[in-house]
Amino acid sequence: MAAPLEVIVSSDSASPLWNISVFDPHSGSSLLSYRGGNSSARTLSVLSGEHLLSAALGKNFINVWEIHRKDQLQQKIVCPGVVTCLTASANGLFLAAGIAEAVYLWEVSTGKLLSVLSRHYQDVTCLKFTDDSSHFVSGGKDNLAMVWSLASVVQLDLSHAPEPRHVLSRHSLPITDLHCGLMGPQARVATASLDQTVKVWELSSGEMLLSVLFDVEIMSVTFDPCEYFVFCGGSDGNIFQVALCSQSLSRDKAFQSDNNGNQVFKGHRNLVTCLSVSMDGTLLLSGSHDETVRLWDIQSQQSVRCLAHKGPVTNAVIMAAPANMFLPDSRPSLPLPRFSRQLHSTEGEGAESEVCVRLGLLAQEKEETYLQKADKLYWLMNAVTDKSVFGDGENTKVRVAELEEEVQTLKKVNKDLYEFSTQLLTKPT
Repeated sequence: MAAPLEVIVSSDSASPLWNISVFDPHSGSSLLSYRGGNSSARTLSVLSGEHLLSAALGKNFINVWEIHRKDQLQQKIVCPGVVTCLTASANGLFLAAGIAEAVYLWEVSTGKLLSVLSRHYQDVTCLKFTDDSSHFVSGGKDNLAMVWSLASVVQLDLSHAPEPRHVLSRHSLPITDLHCGLMGPQARVATASLDQTVKVWELSSGEMLLSVLFDVEIMSVTFDPCEYFVFCGGSDGNIFQVALCSQSLSRDKAFQSDNNGNQVFKGHRNLVTCLSVSMDGTLLLSGSHDETVRLWDIQSQQSVRCLAHKGPVTNAVIMAAPANMFLPDSRPSLPLPRFSRQLHSTEGEGAESEVCVRLGLLAQEKEETYLQKADKLYWLMNAVTDKSVFGDGENTKVRVAELEEEVQTLKKVNKDLYEFSTQLLTKPT
């Protein structure tokens, strides 16, 4: 059987035999399962299509599997505390985790902890990167969602704490879920809250575009790929489809089912914790605390498949099947390094020899560089043939000799600097 283009990846909080399961969305058959503990909500993530990650339920580490090897737990990333949410950037370069009220950001290639963002006042509940990896958004129990520019967070000067680009503060109760649309920094962001509202924001300006009030608490939210609709999972088991292309000009409105795109999907018997839409926008996937994952036909609002689980569903997503998932002989291009738990790591050898290059200081340097001095001396050496500069005689020969000697000195300094830099950059870690 050919590998499917899309797969369903899900987890629950009580399965004794496996942690994460992979299903074929068209047949409902089980394709793969990954063993080892249970995953907490909003922590399932795929890294570069080569590793599958999820935070252990109630524990302070992240489980890591090579995506093609379902039989063995490969690695555990130990964290400073219990991970409440986890996300990887689309380009595979960065990993972000919510731990208590802080957001921890790692560089995947080195395992270095780049930043600890402590702007939330209570636990962080959800994290999402934009599709171009330029920004990420965090939501918390303090009713706030914050938009972070990755460029401002990954900074070299650790003496100044990074500030969020926008603070979205229109919710009155804890944020339960968020979703980033497409278009990178021009994306729209949806946030769901226990205050019974879903709000849609413009990421670039931080402006609220729409607020929809429901009769129940909203536990999950997602867009379809074209962003015609926003889907909202309620605490009563219903899923609400809200049309974003409505004729209404009001920013604040109450949800009402109608024939203009506002519909209700009925089938779950408990709160809906996760939502995802297929790439073609025809299928909706939902996970619930009623221990089922359901696949819906969006056009008819009918449940076309129900996948039973052993406990409340913590993660469920429909996504493009990674290329390595069904290739047993494949290997990750690079192994994951050991992830640091401190900003200034002192673990291991060579930690004291790390070099931090501060590019910002170069722009402020007023003294001439060695290359500028060499260019100036070269101009002076050429100018000695002009009698109007130095004149004739012995003085000119002396001046030329002095300049040549200084050039040789500068060349030696440049060579020493180059060799020193090369040794630092090529030194094995």
